[in-house]
Amino acid sequence: MRILAVGDLVGESGVRKLKEMLPKIKKEENIDFVITNGENSAGGMGITEKNFRDILDAGTNVITMGNHTWGKKDIFKFIDSPQLLRPANYPRGVVGKGIGIYECKDKKIAVINLIGRVDINILSENPFIIAKEMVDEIKDKVDIIIMDFHAEATAEKIAMARFLDGKVTAIYGTHTHVQTADEQIFTGGTAYITDIGMTGPKNSVIGMDIEASIKRFETTLPEKYKLAEGECIFNAVIFEIDDKTDKVTEIKRIYC
Repeated sequence: MRILAVGDLVGESGVRKLKEMLPKIKKEENIDFVITNGENSAGGMGITEKNFRDILDAGTNVITMGNHTWGKKDIFKFIDSPQLLRPANYPRGVVGKGIGIYECKDKKIAVINLIGRVDINILSENPFIIAKEMVDEIKDKVDIIIMDFHAEATAEKIAMARFLDGKVTAIYGTHTHVQTADEQIFTGGTAYITDIGMTGPKNSVIGMDIEASIKRFETTLPEKYKLAEGECIFNAVIFEIDDKTDKVTEIKRIYC
């Protein structure tokens, strides 16, 4: 089993890059299952129904979200789709779901989407408690558990991976838009990488216009949110999973 996780799509140019690259990578790398983070796909904040359809049509199986889940009201048209996940630790009763179970090559794959609480101004429940509850509930019902932990703090991401080591197949971070080079497999067998990066404008500040971004830091004055233009990069990771043990044997980063 080869599972591809694609880093945060930034703007419509990021969606176009996904449509360009994903079919090729799926073929070249023999990918069986694809998870894509789409929370920034609509103008850099949120997701529209068109984005949602385009991402799925490109070859994605599951779309995960994050702190910009509600950035576009369009999402309420398709929030109940089985192929869309929002952070599971949003307050109880919020529409949508944070976990999905999918079948692929005679395996049951659970995908969990969680959001961190350090330096993210989103009202959410404790992701560690929610993660434990969810994993305990499904551990005997699925073969593979993959988690997209959408969080700012590196320490929070690593702590989550250590907390769940041996209990889930793989945990990867999203949100910071910068691909890290710390991919590893912990002693308990859980695969981990702090952030898988982004798919969006290369010459930018995490996808945003360079001049506007610098002005915000230089002056501390509010500056209009603006996406960068031009060439895009594609960031992702591949988890190769042994069919007999359901453990990750290799993590491969993609940056192109």
